Amino acid sequence: MPQIPEKIHELTVGQLSARSGAAVSALHFYESKGLISSRRTSGNQRRYTRDTLRRVAFVRAAQRVGIPLGTIREALSELPEERTPTRADWARLSAAWRAELDERIRQLNRLRDHLTDCIGCGCLSLDTCVLSNPDDAFGERRAGSRLLPERVERVERVERVERVERTERTERGR
Repeated sequence: MPQIPEKIHELTVGQLSARSGAAVSALHFYESKGLISSRRTSGNQRRYTRDTLRRVAFVRAAQRVGIPLGTIREALSELPEERTPTRADWARLSAAWRAELDERIRQLNRLRDHLTDCIGCGCLSLDTCVLSNPDDAFGERRAGSRLLPERVERVERVERVERVERTERTERGR
């Protein structure tokens, strides 16, 4: 990993990318979402302060555990600008995310445990499909999938027309 001399207090986007492991496009995206910030030089080039390295590490760690970017942005907004998030900051903020992560883990465990119930054909037409119909929310209204009702109705119309045409052909042949 390239080392940045201590006397350099600002990083180019390329240096930040090389040190953080985040793609330049990801850094631009993070900036557009308000997760990190830069100043512009007279030549309109981005310059990031050194503390941005820790902020990027913070964002990437939070993303790896499934925290949405909006939640990460709210957490970072609690920190003063130009200050590197500390271990204590991470502990405080990640404790607030624990309930959300526990719920996601519960949902993923439920999905894993019921995955064999999925018929795997793409239509997900089981009455109690835990993928598209958790707790059979749609089953109270009627059986079958709600993902493509217009397509189903169109297919049913075509099938009715074909049945009528077959019946007419059969009657004509008698």
